[in-house]
Amino acid sequence: MRKMLEAGKVTSMILWGPPGCGKTTLARLIAHYVDADFVAFSAVTGGVTEVREIVKQAREKTLFKKQTVLFVDEIHRFNKGQQDAFLPHVENGTIILIGATTENPGFEVNAPLISRSQVYVLNTLSEEDVRIIIGRAIKLYPKHKWTDDAIRHLVKSSNGDGRTVINAVELASSISRNITIKVAEEAIQRKAIFYDKKGDWHYDTISAFIKSMRGSQPDAALHYLARMIKAGEDPLFIARRMVIFASEDVGNAQPTALVVATSAMQAVHMIGLPEAGLILAQAATFLSTAKKSIASTNGIQQALSDIDEKNLEPIPLHLRNASNKVTKGLGYGQGHVRYPWKIEKDIGKKIEQEYLPKNLKERKYYIPDWK
Repeated sequence: MRKMLEAGKVTSMILWGPPGCGKTTLARLIAHYVDADFVAFSAVTGGVTEVREIVKQAREKTLFKKQTVLFVDEIHRFNKGQQDAFLPHVENGTIILIGATTENPGFEVNAPLISRSQVYVLNTLSEEDVRIIIGRAIKLYPKHKWTDDAIRHLVKSSNGDGRTVINAVELASSISRNITIKVAEEAIQRKAIFYDKKGDWHYDTISAFIKSMRGSQPDAALHYLARMIKAGEDPLFIARRMVIFASEDVGNAQPTALVVATSAMQAVHMIGLPEAGLILAQAATFLSTAKKSIASTNGIQQALSDIDEKNLEPIPLHLRNASNKVTKGLGYGQGHVRYPWKIEKDIGKKIEQEYLPKNLKERKYYIPDWK
């Protein structure tokens, strides 16, 4: 990006990052650096008609060698058809498109638009970044006094969101000229957790939760569970994922896990939040500390794979259902030992009886993997 700016030529780009990380500010700086007109546009409130008018004005400016940077905030809110409206104007250089999104552009932005743009990932601001922003912001209030505790609280509570902390500094300054930790707490109130139930934060958090339980880390599992509860995630969604986990990752190493997870899901449904958080926590810590086995999971996946890849040979005759004289006459059910374990106990030797189709008779799907 720096090399593009120094060369004075900027291509269209997508800025992907969480709220308050500087996407809009960066877009403004780029436009300023290359001496281009900056046009801000929101995909939430604007439409294709406004885009056409902006393009018309940009085309006129190109006659005077003036570039136009069209900044589209929350570009993921545009549907694929609306995004197509940008393509010809990006291709012919009428506009330099800078789109900002909190969602994965690989899913939310048209592939043709992505291919014509650079994608830059912006991360959450670090605590040091936030501290620098606060230091600059409080200089606008030279008559105010700020305690170290107040500044530390703003840094910790901003959750890496520059916009949040600037707003908190402005609000704190309007409350009092002596900014103590009490004033800072009142100004920033509580950490604003960014969590879109349809976006990456949703999937990343539930992924971290599952992986923490899989790694037998109850503390980490509780942390991500708390994030989801605070963000307003559907508790039944969390409970359902734990039921799946109990079977997929714990399995027969500790069969009671499925009972606990299913009971938790039913209890969450009956109780609801906030008390349901206790039930979810109990189930999450139980699953985290339970013995793990993926023998059943591996077994069914391999069996399904064989169904896709191998010939489906006939079911052995002795396993088939002899429901009438015709099928009985064909040998269905003949020679089948219904309770081999009982006969083996009586005669003192193993009953040899094949259950798999002929081409799979040596196949082993279920291999216990725990002690």
